[in-house]
Amino acid sequence: MKYSRLTKEQFEELHQEFINFLATQAIDKAEWDTIKAEKPEVAEQELDVFSDLVWEGVLSRAQYLEHFSKNHIFLFQCFDTYIHSIVLKSLVPETNFLTKEGLQWLSDNMFTETIEMKIGKKEFTEERNASIFQLIQQGAFLSDGQLYQQINGIVQG
Repeated sequence: MKYSRLTKEQFEELHQEFINFLATQAIDKAEWDTIKAEKPEVAEQELDVFSDLVWEGVLSRAQYLEHFSKNHIFLFQCFDTYIHSIVLKSLVPETNFLTKEGLQWLSDNMFTETIEMKIGKKEFTEERNASIFQLIQQGAFLSDGQLYQQINGIVQG
């Protein structure tokens, strides 16, 4: 398995897509029930293959990621061969970007000496989607890129 298996909730959300996936392999509901009962390892493999297909599609379309922690915000824009990052760090230890108040504080103090900003670019050293998946495993999530674009627009001026 290249990525990770989808959660039970994700499978439930993608129920129809999973049925279609099985149908492409000429597996109907009755046969799927038989496979689950008699060959659970084959059923597990099907779940893994489907999970990888879903992840591959999601990661291929991924453009922006965000990762928030107490004192840092990591914003990423993903390109074909590299990733561009904006890292915001609060120099005020009691700031907490995981709260609404912390984000309001960021908004009020964005261009003061209490916020350290670093901008970077990193070439993908491994396959693009695997690199993006690693960031997700570390706590990043897909975003619409609005925050990245706002900050990048101001920085680029």
